[in-house]
Amino acid sequence: MADDLIHDPDAGVERLLEIMRRLRDPETGCPWDIEQDFDTIAPYTIEEAYEVADAIERRDWPDLEGELGDLLLQAVYHAQMAEEAGHFSFQSVVRAISDKMVARHPHVFGDESRDKSAEQQTRDWEQVKAAERAGKAQSGTLDGVAIGLPALLRALKLQKRAARVGFDWPSTREVIDKIAEESAELVEARDTLSEAEIEEEFGDLLFVMANLGRHLGLDPEAALRAANAKFTRRFEAVEAQLAERGKRPAESDLAEMDALWDAVKRAERA
Repeated sequence: MADDLIHDPDAGVERLLEIMRRLRDPETGCPWDIEQDFDTIAPYTIEEAYEVADAIERRDWPDLEGELGDLLLQAVYHAQMAEEAGHFSFQSVVRAISDKMVARHPHVFGDESRDKSAEQQTRDWEQVKAAERAGKAQSGTLDGVAIGLPALLRALKLQKRAARVGFDWPSTREVIDKIAEESAELVEARDTLSEAEIEEEFGDLLFVMANLGRHLGLDPEAALRAANAKFTRRFEAVEAQLAERGKRPAESDLAEMDALWDAVKRAERA
């Protein structure tokens, strides 16, 4: 019966659950899969989430289909390990998220009116989440912001939480003034302070830069991804032009590569 399920292409998620159970079987499973635990699988989970975002950014829909499957496998993997340890099961995960979505959308699944703006729905959503945190004895404003988030994303979430209770600059002017202040402190630290203190000042500057993005209505993570993509595109163009000259970057110098970089920028803006 189990083999029939594994080889049934139309069996849906139950097929995937059975495959994972078989992979983790201590007697007949895959040695690598059997050895894994939550800590060793977590990095793959994060990586797969980023690969989903990458496929979306590239508008590669066939690739997105595959990446979503890889991400689903991560959820199944963690749920299987949890079930083995007696913590919870995949079905309880599905039940919990379903209950949560119904509870958080009373204007869809309950008797509340749908005649609300997106902003009002966001405020209602935050009130429901605040009540959930209170039920978990998370009374602090910043409670529940996951420590394992990428640092830039976590900075943004921390700032948003603080802003909800009025701890925020009133406009971008104050944020830009703070950036100038933190930049000056970083320069001073570079010349006079220890490596740890320099790192602290650099972190302060990055934190305020994330805050500026929030005030400008921008996603700092998305902005940095776009900057990374632009740098990659332009540097690859520089490499291509060097190749036409029979050179590699290591055989060039900064002056030549900088001139080619400027030429690439001009060509993009033309």
